Amino acid sequence: MPYPETTDAFVVTDIKKWSDFKRQEVPLKKFEEHDIDIAVDACGVCASDVHTITGGWGEDIPLPLCVGHEVIGKAIKVGSKVKDIKVGDRVGIGAQIGADLTCDNCKADQENYCPNSIDTYGAPYPDGTISQGGYSSHVRAHEYFTFKIPEKLDTALAAPMLCAGLTTFSPLKRLGAGPGKKVAVVGLGGLGHFGVLWSTALGAETYVISHSPNKREDALKLGAKEFIVSKDEDWAKPYKFKFDIILNCADATDKFNLNDYFSTLKVNGFFHNVGFPDKPLPSIKVQDFAPNGCYIGASHIGNRPEMIEMLELAAKQDIKSWVETIDISEKGCKEAVERVYNNDNVRFRFTLTGFDKVFGKRD
Repeated sequence: MPYPETTDAFVVTDIKKWSDFKRQEVPLKKFEEHDIDIAVDACGVCASDVHTITGGWGEDIPLPLCVGHEVIGKAIKVGSKVKDIKVGDRVGIGAQIGADLTCDNCKADQENYCPNSIDTYGAPYPDGTISQGGYSSHVRAHEYFTFKIPEKLDTALAAPMLCAGLTTFSPLKRLGAGPGKKVAVVGLGGLGHFGVLWSTALGAETYVISHSPNKREDALKLGAKEFIVSKDEDWAKPYKFKFDIILNCADATDKFNLNDYFSTLKVNGFFHNVGFPDKPLPSIKVQDFAPNGCYIGASHIGNRPEMIEMLELAAKQDIKSWVETIDISEKGCKEAVERVYNNDNVRFRFTLTGFDKVFGKRD
């Protein structure tokens, strides 16, 4: 049956043919009083989508699966207990679509670490229905994980902020990026370009560390003070004890000499990972942290207050993602995920658009 029982989706049915998308109906969870139905207008293409459908993060994924968790569209149905969103509002959802909202983490605005968190796609609801993402006609979301999109933000540009944007904004806020701080962003890609945008907007002195010398001009245009080429011999020596925070947005950390990066941190500085590689980190010793008492860590997306603050900051400072749009279709989805996988001249995010042309008006 069509919507409201199902969503018309572009799905992957075999991870061995991970870029072959098929259009078919997949079930939506039962509509409940706190739910909102969104007619999708745009969906960002995240590296997480590619890691998932290729089996890079584990081959045990539910199939058929519709990925996509940077979703913006129009609210077309709202539950009886929804407070802040009405039919017709432009809204978005990110990488999380559910949580119990009753545990200690949720009560402390740490719902992104809820033990009963539900991912926007590929996760089971209590009734057994599998969540399905935004390469589709409709998404059904709990109001807590649905956000009004500020009027000043363009839909295609705002969509990638809902995962990649939040994933970089949250740790920068929590680690104190701002005036008087020096932040180095490692990897100038889909995540990294947001890291530079947010760090600069928050007032920190921002640097980019990259193995690709040809990204220098882009880094400076985004707001970086300096561009550091990490494939140069002894690249780290001029920057010893320089940075308060290193935000690692690369997914090739398994190839890093981490001691070089650690050496550029101030005493008690942070090497924080938001790029998640398929392979394990290189071997490190406890002693590697001793020369400056530095820390290594990682984070998972961000919370609701951070999402709202990030979107408001983007609107206030007219911050724009660097985005290429691709019309949604079997061919379009294939092109997008293959180019992300191959790092094929992606500067720096893709957003799938043209949903009305495929699915029609969905008021």
